[in-house]
Amino acid sequence: MKYFWLIAYYGFAYHLPSTYSLSKLGLLSGRIRRFIFKRIAKKCGHHVNIERHAFFGKGFDIELGNYSDLGIDCHVPNDIKIGDYVMMGPKCYILPNDTHDISRLDIPMQQQGRITKPGRTIIGNDVWIGRQVLFTGGKKVGNHAVIAAGSVVCKDVEDYAIVGGNPIRVIRYRNK
Repeated sequence: MKYFWLIAYYGFAYHLPSTYSLSKLGLLSGRIRRFIFKRIAKKCGHHVNIERHAFFGKGFDIELGNYSDLGIDCHVPNDIKIGDYVMMGPKCYILPNDTHDISRLDIPMQQQGRITKPGRTIIGNDVWIGRQVLFTGGKKVGNHAVIAAGSVVCKDVEDYAIVGGNPIRVIRYRNK
């Protein structure tokens, strides 16, 4: 049955207008995407928002907390865990936890296949992810963190940290 809902999402709901578009169709579009997403995801909290063109693969192992969203044109892995009250800006890209194997020098990298690293991407509660943030796979973002627009998250983010840049660095802490 989940495959039916995947087809309904990517074939129809994926293309509907943004939830925040000026038309009344926008609010209805958001409700339709949420309705379908709840039937796909492993966990879907209350009052979530799945935006236009949000891509999550099969999505069977996604956990999305209460009052959280997947932003416009975002791309997240199938097994991500997102806490409560997470805001995600447009065009965020969170890579899966696999990569190309480059360990051998006797054959081209293209022929070495892929390797999967242990773990998965976990985003804590009350996190703001700015526009066009890129995550490498398997990173953990602590609670109450802010990630500036255009950042590249290639290491874990501590609780209350405000980070930005490529690669990210701590700008300051929200609680100090």
